[in-house]
Amino acid sequence: MKNLLRFVVPEATPLSYKERLRAAAGAWIGILVTGLVGYIAIGAGLALPALIAPMGASAVLLFAVPSSPLAQPWSILGGNTVAAVIGVTIGLLVPQPFLAAALAIAVSIGAMITLRCLHPPSGAVALTAVLGGPAIHDLGYGFIVWPVLGNSVALLALAVVYNNFTGRPYPHAIRPQAAGHGTKDPAPVERIGFSSSDLDDVLKEFDQVLDIDRDDLETILRRTELRSYRRRATHLDCANIMSRDVIGVAPDDSLKNAYSLMRNHHIKALPVTNDVAEVVGIVTQTDFLDKATWTHGHPRIGFLQRLRLIATGKQAPNDTVKDIMTSPVQTILPTTAIEDAIIIFAEQGLHYLPVVDANQKLTGIISQSDVLVGMLADKAASNSDSDASDAIR
Repeated sequence: MKNLLRFVVPEATPLSYKERLRAAAGAWIGILVTGLVGYIAIGAGLALPALIAPMGASAVLLFAVPSSPLAQPWSILGGNTVAAVIGVTIGLLVPQPFLAAALAIAVSIGAMITLRCLHPPSGAVALTAVLGGPAIHDLGYGFIVWPVLGNSVALLALAVVYNNFTGRPYPHAIRPQAAGHGTKDPAPVERIGFSSSDLDDVLKEFDQVLDIDRDDLETILRRTELRSYRRRATHLDCANIMSRDVIGVAPDDSLKNAYSLMRNHHIKALPVTNDVAEVVGIVTQTDFLDKATWTHGHPRIGFLQRLRLIATGKQAPNDTVKDIMTSPVQTILPTTAIEDAIIIFAEQGLHYLPVVDANQKLTGIISQSDVLVGMLADKAASNSDSDASDAIR
């Protein structure tokens, strides 16, 4: 019986009660407001439907799984529009209703896959266009504009506002590509496991529509892989390997002074702290190369960087550290395990991580090299303990 239930009831991703409530409340608000907007738009005297049933299915996607490729703006607008056009056209050309309905669904699916706007509720839109009765048939191609597009635009607008307000970025953002080195070497995170091309090849072999963004799938797999490494790693924390005598700068220190510190101390990154030692940024060699202009061997803020700063509403640049520093900056705690630091380095493409206390005050800094040395030393210690245990036996 248990096996039968597992076969009938699919395994679900664990969801908190908060997320369940968020999705349900979003759908309630979305359908209610979309219906009211439709009622106000068409008026009580017209025989047009204020709201059509497929919007209920769209609400499930838009509010319960807003990161799904099937729930993105092009999916709902393109899918519903394409399905409505096909449904109305086939309804006019094919008199037999069941044959027309089957053709409308089949052609709509093929068109949506081709146009990359697959949206399951659009199948119901095509079906409504064929089997919706005299009120829908009398609209003809007007059915596409209202209620299909009208409802779709209203529900989509509400989904954008509600999802972002409740902490679910929507539309689902495309993952930015990590800056490469301009060489054939893969990104660091790809050197310890599968490559992106491996995933693409498997997806081609799988040859099925997946209800998950391809980049999200890769991120989940990579994090799983990194966590498996972390589980098998030894548990040395960052306090054991961090540099404690840290050379730092203030936001208002000159670029010339900051660069001199880097050269004199042979370091490649400087944490930036305020008057109470809180970390507010970091400045690296890359920042000097990408954001500063060199004149007579000294760095200063060039014209393009000045425009960037002005466009972001920051204070007028005056050739100081705050004009090129990276802020906000990723930080870690002294108690952070080095295997967790490895994940941050690998996923975010960083080379240095300031270490702060519970009050965000600077206590140290670690580099990728520190982590590597720490892992090797800890591994050697573990091997020595193992050898000693074997000798005792």
